[in-house]
Amino acid sequence: MRHNDRAASAPWIRTRLRTAPGAATALAVLVLVTAFLAAAFPRAVDAYETKGLRHDILTADAGRSTLEVARPQPGLELPQAQRDDEARSPELARIGAGLLKALPAPLRADTSSVAYGVRTSKPAVANEPWLPRPEAVPPQLSYVAQSGLKEHATLASGAWPTTPQEVTSDSREVQGAVTEETAAELKVKAGATITLLTAAQEPITVTITGIVAPRDPQGSYWSADPLLRTPSLVLDTTSPFPVHYWTGTVLLAEDSGPALLSTAAEPVLFWRIPPDPAGLTGPDDARLTSVIASLESGPGLLKVREIAGDTAVFATGLGHIVEANARMRDAISPVIAVAALGIGSVAAVVLLMTGALIAGRRKAELALMRSRGGSLRGIGGRLLAETAVTVLPASALGLLLATLAVGEGRFWPGALAAAGVGLLVCVALPLRTTLQHIRPTLHGAREDMVSARPSRRRTVAELTLLVLAVGAVTALRRRGTSAEGGTDLLVSAAPVLVALIAALVLVRLYPLPLRLATRPVARLRGAIGFLSLARAGRSSAGGALPLLALLLALATAAFGGSVIAGIGDARDDAALASVGADARISGASERATLPDELVRTVRDLDGVTGAAPVRVEYSVNMPEAVAGDGGADGGGAGTGGGSADDAKAAALVGVDPASYAELARATGLPAFPAARLKATGSSAPLPEGAEAGPDRVLPAIASPAVAARLGKEPRAIETLSGDFKVQIVGTVTRVASVSPTDFLVVNSAALEQKAPTTLLLTGAPDPGKLRAAAEGSGKEYAVQLRSEERARYVNTPMQAGAERIYLAAVAAGAGYALLAVLLSLLQTAPERRTLLARLRTMGLTTGQGRKLLAFEATPQALLAAGGGLFTGWATIVLLSPGIDLVPLALAGVAGSDTSPVLLRTDLWSLALPAAGVVALAAAVAGVQAWWASRRGSITELRAGDSR
Repeated sequence: MRHNDRAASAPWIRTRLRTAPGAATALAVLVLVTAFLAAAFPRAVDAYETKGLRHDILTADAGRSTLEVARPQPGLELPQAQRDDEARSPELARIGAGLLKALPAPLRADTSSVAYGVRTSKPAVANEPWLPRPEAVPPQLSYVAQSGLKEHATLASGAWPTTPQEVTSDSREVQGAVTEETAAELKVKAGATITLLTAAQEPITVTITGIVAPRDPQGSYWSADPLLRTPSLVLDTTSPFPVHYWTGTVLLAEDSGPALLSTAAEPVLFWRIPPDPAGLTGPDDARLTSVIASLESGPGLLKVREIAGDTAVFATGLGHIVEANARMRDAISPVIAVAALGIGSVAAVVLLMTGALIAGRRKAELALMRSRGGSLRGIGGRLLAETAVTVLPASALGLLLATLAVGEGRFWPGALAAAGVGLLVCVALPLRTTLQHIRPTLHGAREDMVSARPSRRRTVAELTLLVLAVGAVTALRRRGTSAEGGTDLLVSAAPVLVALIAALVLVRLYPLPLRLATRPVARLRGAIGFLSLARAGRSSAGGALPLLALLLALATAAFGGSVIAGIGDARDDAALASVGADARISGASERATLPDELVRTVRDLDGVTGAAPVRVEYSVNMPEAVAGDGGADGGGAGTGGGSADDAKAAALVGVDPASYAELARATGLPAFPAARLKATGSSAPLPEGAEAGPDRVLPAIASPAVAARLGKEPRAIETLSGDFKVQIVGTVTRVASVSPTDFLVVNSAALEQKAPTTLLLTGAPDPGKLRAAAEGSGKEYAVQLRSEERARYVNTPMQAGAERIYLAAVAAGAGYALLAVLLSLLQTAPERRTLLARLRTMGLTTGQGRKLLAFEATPQALLAAGGGLFTGWATIVLLSPGIDLVPLALAGVAGSDTSPVLLRTDLWSLALPAAGVVALAAAVAGVQAWWASRRGSITELRAGDSR
């Protein structure tokens, strides 16, 4: 009796978990993975935004990122002793320490590179006769007494500059040093002296006691003012003639600042504070921008002046760096939101499908409880407790794994996302299950889709979704994914809405082919075809929810794959536009020509499949534009459009038509009409050394703008390759040899000067051998490789993080698609096993059973695969005009083409997930048939009327 009492009072949750441990474990694993992805996404976004901000600050020029506080020299009305004290290190260090403490969060200083001192803001002429004068103009030098010289440099020769006695404004001898680069360019040696005049024209003798080498030449100490490290040859803007002179900096001893106060070089006191981005995070950019603005002209500047003096000014370029980073982030975020909403929707639908599967498996059990007086509240409470015991720990574990996997990022967004996953499952599963038992259901009620009639509420809901999807797509095509004030979620959800409408439409249209196919199949002798179609129409696996999950997953995978493919194609195209071919050899200057021996040597190298010598001459003046529209018929990849007024100068390109056309074909450039440049008649090649008259007419292929400017008649041009007339015989939108959009291509054999200036190569030559061949010619030539140029487009942390998210979106979309197929087939697995058991008692063979299950699963799989292909393709076609991938592909690379990069359909991203759906459906059907054949009919049928 006691045993029975304990059995009757056994806890419900423990009993249920022991009864179905497999289902509980599978649900926990699904929730764990989904919670991990949900929590990892916001953390990954925070991580790449944080790394991007830090990367931009660290890689920016120190002159832009450093915070500098400066003020003029102490007023002349002050006593000399006070003026000298303010220019000495103790006072400067005290003020520097106060400025460091006053830096508002989130600004932090790199204290190891903080520098302060006194410098001249106006260069002083150095008339020493031993200093170099490249164009008879003496150099102009700046002087700085800066702290930390010994910590940031090593002594190459001589001795460190010191102050043997206290330096004041009356001192006329000081010691200094220069860097190795300055010493090499200005011919400075240890022991040399340089005269610096005071405002009263009294000489101050600066003795160079040593030559120093910077420890970190690119660090902020030396790069905040590059002249500290490296002298520069600059143009004299005050001279009527273009002459140049040297300018550099002499490093005085640290306490020599007071001596500069007596000069007329406008000395200033300064404090340079390099920022430390290690503590910054991506969300800090708004606060950082506000803080910098306050320091430049706001309350922060008042605080600075309280410490450094009323005349102090604050200057930095850090604000522009942060703003540029924010612009890239704002451009990337809306595109990322498309992937996030897509995968989030797929995950939610799959979780709902899991709930539907569990509800279907427990329908009979809960119906029995309901018939015995169980209340909906009681049943729902037990289901909630039972689900929470499994789901909540799985969500917490997913959050923990996401936190460990993505170390940087805010905790609360990920925690809320993981909690949302757990809450969805805990609420949806009990709700979905209990709603089925509000009213008693008849045993054996049909779920035949062929006889289903959509309700009015469903029709209204579908029409509402259709209007939202059309509005979102229209908005996206008109203004792109970016909206004023942040990301427009409606626009970013456009792919989800398109997939949703497609799913609802396909579910409505699905019964039509079933009706048409059932009639002819019914006349056949075999029963397999008819049974499979009847089962396909009756099965709940073909409902809207499984199909919606598949279409969402396939559309998201296609969209993410297209983004990745578009990024790669844009970078490949930008590298090709920069180099012109797989490899390029050109002279150090635009007019340098390549010797024939070099061309032959390079042409014979291993890996070179084609070589096209090209003569390029930039900035050739074009004649005045003709009246009206001119130009020749297109002869290549379309004529395009162009403005004749903008093509005042163009690049002249002399090519060998045959080799150049082959190169265009090999590199994927627009087809080049080589036959139109055939050198015959007046354009025939000239004899060696002969000069052509200006009336000679050469056929030319031009860009659309140049063709519109020159018209159809011959026009005279003057070039370094000869004076002649050109007649436009065709247009192309792009050529391999030049990056400008305005160009004129002629046959190089018809030019007076035929020597090539550039050699374009196709194939995969060895970089070392190619450079060795160029160096062996005896002159300096520039060697560019398309692969190396492509490597320039290595992702910044922000671009790399966004690209990884899209790769994860493709993988997750494909995984959820396959999981949706598996769940939809598992939902009807008991029915299939029972059906096979009954049919085997009627004589159905094992092979026929496998065919039956395979044929039954085929309509739903083909519907999902075909619908997924169409939905993914339609989504990309509809949304591609509104999405620009430049921030993901090319932003941040100097010299890269910034023209819009649109989405394109990636066939692999469309085909592979769709093929996986069909393959998985067939595999699951085969496994079910094999497993059912191993179990006897009595085992399947003894449990009663299990449908």
